[in-house]
Amino acid sequence: MANRTTIKDVAREAGVSVTTVDRAINGRGTVRPETLRKISEAAQRVGYYGMGTFRDRLDQSLPEVKLGFVLLKQSQEFYRNFAREIDQAVAARTDIRGEAIVRFSTSQSPAEFAEILTELGETCDAIASSAVNDQKLDRIVQVLKDKDVPVFSLLNDFAQGIRKNYVGLNNMKVGRLAAWLITKTVHEPGKLAIFVGGNRWHGHDLREVGFRSFVREAGSGFSVLDTLVNLETRQLTYEATLDLLDRHPDLKGIYVAGGGMEGAIAALRERHAEPQVALIVNELTAESRAALVDGYAIMAIATPLPDLCRDLVEMMIAARGQPDDGVAGQYFLEPRLHLPEIV
Repeated sequence: MANRTTIKDVAREAGVSVTTVDRAINGRGTVRPETLRKISEAAQRVGYYGMGTFRDRLDQSLPEVKLGFVLLKQSQEFYRNFAREIDQAVAARTDIRGEAIVRFSTSQSPAEFAEILTELGETCDAIASSAVNDQKLDRIVQVLKDKDVPVFSLLNDFAQGIRKNYVGLNNMKVGRLAAWLITKTVHEPGKLAIFVGGNRWHGHDLREVGFRSFVREAGSGFSVLDTLVNLETRQLTYEATLDLLDRHPDLKGIYVAGGGMEGAIAALRERHAEPQVALIVNELTAESRAALVDGYAIMAIATPLPDLCRDLVEMMIAARGQPDDGVAGQYFLEPRLHLPEIV
């Protein structure tokens, strides 16, 4: 008992008076949230047994904030990882009582995205969404903006001129990066193929433009085939990759600019006992990691999800309830590059 930590120890560690600590514990007066937080952190450091009291009072003094998030298919590992990082980023905030409401779209249908956005707009203070480019969604985002619910576009820059900010990678540069690696590491020129998720993904269009422009500028003898649309599905990518291998014996590289990479990996494994086609994919998952280890992929270009979610939540909290300042920017993060030697 002689070594038991007291409120005097907490007060000394926090740099406040014993009276202030007593008020914080017993609620005998108003204590500012910043002071409560300082006392709570000090109590944790010195091991004060009444930590729960500080946390409860601190929580009660914080604003309640609901943040909505719209992601794509929950069946895909990348988006499950994304949701987990969102939850952790919101839970890590000590300045709010935050709630992350994550919804998944099961398809690329603008109508489904519109329905989810409208639903979240009824209760959320700010929304971040990955969605296709479509006029219907432009109208929904405008309605939300008029209701002072800011919308951030994730990964794909939809509702340009209406949304608050785009948060993700610089997709043009990502496409050029993929082309750079293939043209620099594949020593025998030939055909290159690129898959995009669909015509409504502006981010995929930018990756395609970046990829094609670099190949053209490099002048190294490579040529890019007509772009293939895979709707970000494994099966379509699998079937299309097998068809490519049959029709183009001189196929040297494939870039999957969106989802569906699992299909390309499966087709290359099935057709070639040893890797023969340079494959570049997006995001590091269990399947892309295995493909890198086995040599069936030469690089995975990954979104830094912890950094993105931390910065996104910061921006969403700052934007909630604020009048629109007319500034709609782009917030680019640096991609994480995963190579076979370092996974």
